[in-house]
Amino acid sequence: MTTPDIAARRALGACAALMVGALTLTACGGNANATDDSKGGKDSPKTSTAKVVISAKDGSTGASINATGVKVSDGKLTDVKMTVAGSGQTVPGSISADGSGWKPKEQLERGTKYEIDATAKDASGRTAAANSIFTTVSSANSFIGTYTPDNGSTVGVGMPVSFTFDKSITDKKAVQSHITVNSSSGQQVVGHWFGDQRLDFRPQEYWKAGSKVTMKIDLDGVQGASGVYGVQKKTVSFTVGRSQVSTVDVNTQTMTVVRDGKTLKSVPISAGSAQHTTYNGQMVISEKFVQTRMNGSTVGFGGEYDIPDVPHAMRLTSSGTFIHGNYWYNRGNPPFGREGTSHGCVGLADVQGAQGDTTAKWFYDNSLIGDVVIVKNSPDTTVSPDNGLNGWNMAWRAWTAGSAA
Repeated sequence: MTTPDIAARRALGACAALMVGALTLTACGGNANATDDSKGGKDSPKTSTAKVVISAKDGSTGASINATGVKVSDGKLTDVKMTVAGSGQTVPGSISADGSGWKPKEQLERGTKYEIDATAKDASGRTAAANSIFTTVSSANSFIGTYTPDNGSTVGVGMPVSFTFDKSITDKKAVQSHITVNSSSGQQVVGHWFGDQRLDFRPQEYWKAGSKVTMKIDLDGVQGASGVYGVQKKTVSFTVGRSQVSTVDVNTQTMTVVRDGKTLKSVPISAGSAQHTTYNGQMVISEKFVQTRMNGSTVGFGGEYDIPDVPHAMRLTSSGTFIHGNYWYNRGNPPFGREGTSHGCVGLADVQGAQGDTTAKWFYDNSLIGDVVIVKNSPDTTVSPDNGLNGWNMAWRAWTAGSAA
């Protein structure tokens, strides 16, 4: 039989056990120290003040391929890892010297899924983290402009800035307003649209010799058409070299080369035949090849010619007009430079193999991409402004009328 004293002690013990259990449950619930936390007690957990922000939101599907990166405020980044999701391939990047940001080393790929995991610490050494899995804008939903001239190049005074976009542009104003072209010469530069996919820029007159031209491309995120956005953001600059303008006179079958206002040389040429005349007008050298194949079937002449090693060839139009060396010319009667015999190109005396001291080699060596070749007195029409880089054949008023800005 239990005595009253023993029963009382057991009851007290049971009550104490229940109280401990109750306290234990409360502590596991996380609220037991709420009062101390609110008062900043010495045992209170502290949250890092560092705030890590990844520009591409988790789950997004149209992230920028240029501007994606990581920023931190009230702290410094300690580690950032970016990978191609699924493959685990690491994307190289670097944390800034002050620890406030991270960015990839190179432009990201379009339509690719990536993952970023980033950590930072605040001034007290407490850690903060963020992560994001996202997909960059797809090729189908973006556009890119292929442009010329290249960054760092030196070009002739006739070289326009020319963009060819891989998608049709419907909001031309938005696109053009995010491309600026300026010259150290102070010349006004205006854009002109040829259709929906080509935009060229030029001043009213040829560029000033020795000037520096800078174009800023700020198309990243710019809507060019419904659901289609730009992905380019860069600055490109090029130098305008000496002024060289060469004039071909079909009447006399000669070309006069003028550099910086002084005649360098007058040389014999062979322009187009009576059946295949050469365009008139101002044409700009857009490509140079020491040797190239010319096949008549590619420009509408069927099998009339196919020459695998045309020497010292320089393109004047996209439709196939070149100024080039000619080694197959019949040097009998009449001599070279007396009669037009080509299919519309301008021929210069040369030898097979692009070797030797020839007129064609001299002109090739003394020409830059962007130099101007003017053809006059041909029975043909004037070359179309969009046939090659030949916008100089358009009056300034018409040129500016084609601007969307």
